[in-house]
This record gives sequence, structure tokens and C-alpha cells, in this order.
Amino acid sequence: MNNDELLQRSLAAVWHPCTQMKHHLRDLPLVPVTRGEGVWLYDADGHRYLDGISSWWVNLFGHSNPRINAAITDQLGKLEHVMLAGFTHEPVVQLSERLSALTGNTLGHCFYASDGASATEIALKMSFHSWQNRGRKEKTEFVALAGGYHGETVGALAVTDVALFRDAYAPLVRNAHVVPSPDTRQAEPGETAADVAHRAAAALQAFLEQNGERIAALIVEPLVQGAAGMAMHDPEYLRQARALCDQYDVHLICDEIAVGCGRTGTFFAHEQAGIKPDFLCLSKGISGGYLPLSVVLTTDAVYADFYDDATVRGFLHSHSYTGNALACRAALATLDIFESDQVLERNAVTGAHLESLLAPLAGHPAVRHFRRRGMIFAFDVEADAGFGRRFYREALARELLLRPMGNTVYFMPPYVLGKDDAAFLAANAAAALEAALA
Repeated sequence: MNNDELLQRSLAAVWHPCTQMKHHLRDLPLVPVTRGEGVWLYDADGHRYLDGISSWWVNLFGHSNPRINAAITDQLGKLEHVMLAGFTHEPVVQLSERLSALTGNTLGHCFYASDGASATEIALKMSFHSWQNRGRKEKTEFVALAGGYHGETVGALAVTDVALFRDAYAPLVRNAHVVPSPDTRQAEPGETAADVAHRAAAALQAFLEQNGERIAALIVEPLVQGAAGMAMHDPEYLRQARALCDQYDVHLICDEIAVGCGRTGTFFAHEQAGIKPDFLCLSKGISGGYLPLSVVLTTDAVYADFYDDATVRGFLHSHSYTGNALACRAALATLDIFESDQVLERNAVTGAHLESLLAPLAGHPAVRHFRRRGMIFAFDVEADAGFGRRFYREALARELLLRPMGNTVYFMPPYVLGKDDAAFLAANAAAALEAALA
């Protein structure tokens, strides 16, 4: 199919996510992609687009990566899938062991699903059920950060504080408690990022002093709150949150669905605070951007709460494609690349280089709060409410896939971004900004 035919048939038959479909008929381009290679996507007519956001933050090592392709092809000839209830297979065992080892074996038990929202729900249910099995029947509530995003299923919406996603379904949702975010953009004159973290942690402590006996878990996006506009915070908040959770018998859930797998400069974001959570949620990049996969890792203590002769005390959650063999092989290939290519060290160089290229843009008079954490870059733009869609269109016209969140522009490119690619990204993003503001 050519571009026009693919577009028309897609608009007629496909309901696209996070989209007002009517906008596609007026001012929101729909791009028909037919292939990808490295950091580039190509449409049916040969036009290319640099994937500056890793296709919603999932693609780590480029599209059509030959090593991940080879691993999936090899697995396809052996076993595509088998139910994980009563059966197991080598890829899921190896992946669980390797992920546990990356936590220093402090999170030694892996439970699998397909997507980030499911991982959130699994962690919430595990925490609740764990306390029930311990006889702590009063621990039935959760606390989350202002602006936090943890998925859009009904359970995940309970701990998501983004009005656009939550309010339409409010009657279905059992809302969590919300405490202040340590978002560094909230710094008052003279305050440092650490000061903001201390202030937010003090608010958390005040809340737990009054409500800790009812709280099962605190859920956080470590270091970067994605849908809040890439709100970044100091690791000190995580250190204090961990201590407060210990003090008040509250589980700590680290939602690293977006920020795990090297995005913030360390493989796990929470490493930068020197802490360990009770639950760790991973998805997005864990399969290299190839196949739906998510996993919740937890401790021996939580696992022991469910280990019993009675089925009712077991963890009662299932998913037909849990631990899919093809997805697990993609994840194993992704971990292999991390180990063999010194990815984190290389990302430090790539990130610093891209930051230097973005320096003129950071100094633009309309730009506020330029920020970076590892391979995540963001800035806010003083402009009207229509800026985001205009910037998206102008970026596409300059061969860039960049999708602002409101007036926050961000970059989260694949780790295989080369120097020429980085220069192209920075120059054309600056041009798109000027055009969108004009």
C-alpha cells in the first residue's frame, strides 16, 4: 500500500491510542510507517523520521536490531509460547535470574505480564494481599506523588494523578492519597533540588504520621515523573522515602517502567539513591522495544507472605501470555547488549554530547527549565495551549518524531544515536521550535 491508501484505511479501521481521532482529519498528521532501521523510521513513500522519543520510550538499540532479531528468530524455531501456570521454560528462568542478579539478588522473585499498567496493578495487588496475609487488615490504601503516572487501567488510574487520564473515569476509580512531588521545577528562589526533595519528604512524613497504619504502599517514579512533563527530582527524595516507608511499615514500589533499563544513567534509577524497593516494575525498554513484556520483582519477605498450603493465600492474578518465550528472548538479547557494549558508559558520552548540541536551544528566550537525567532531556516552553500540536507538526516536517506533552518538549532517543544523528536532532528541533512559536 502507498501512503495515502494506508492512511485512509487506518483512519477507517484503527482506533489510535491517546488520540482524539477527529484531530487526524484536521491538524494532527498520521504517519504510515512501513519499516525501521536504527534511529530512523520510513513511510511507504520513502520519507524518513528520526525517532527522537524511542516510539513511546521503548526502543533502546534501534529499530530492526540484528542481534535482537536473531534471538527472536532462534526462539521462534523452538517455542513461541507456553502457559506459565504449571509449566516453565528456559528463557523465562534465565531472564528472572539475570534481573534478580541486577538487583544484587535482593529482589529475587519475578512475576510477568505484558504492559506497564498491568505491572502497576500487580504490584498494588501484591502489596495489599501481602499485608492481608500478615494479618494487617487495616493496610488497604495507597499513596502516590502529585503528577504521578502509573498507567491507564482502572487499578493503575487509582495511583495516577494526571487529570486528563483520570477524571473521565473518576466514578470507576478508588483514588489513592496524593502527596507533594519533589519536582525540581518547584524550587523557590535560593532552593536547590535537594531542598525541594527535603520539603516533599517532610510532607510525606507528616502524612504517614497521621495515616501510616492504613497505608499498604507508596508508589513513585524514581528520578523522573514522565507524564508530569519529565519532572525530575533529586535522589535524596528516594532515600528519605525509603527510610519513612521502613519507619511506618509501608511498602515502597518503584515504577521504573519508563526510567529503568539505563534511561537515567544507571540500569535502575533507584540505584542513584543507594536504596532497594520492595517492588520494582519494569516494562517498555526491557524487551528492546520489540514485544509486550512487563515484570514485577519483589523480595523474599513478600514472597513468603504468599507461600502456604491454602490457594486463597496465593497471589491470585493471571495473564494468558505471562512470561512469553519470544518476549523473554528479546529481553535476554537486550541484556546481552548492555553487557557486551558498555552501554551505560557510552550513553554518558552520547548524553553529554547531545546536551552540548542543545545548549543554544536551552538558552532560547521562550524555554524554561532545560533539564537532563541520563538519556532523558526536556524543557518547557512559554507559549499558548496549541503549541504542542504545532511543534509536533513542525518536527515531522523536519524529519523528526517528537511528541510534546502539553508545552513540555522532551527527547528520549534510542541509545544507538550517532553524532550525525544527534546534530540532526538538535538542529531540526531548534528549527521546529522557532516555526511553532511563529
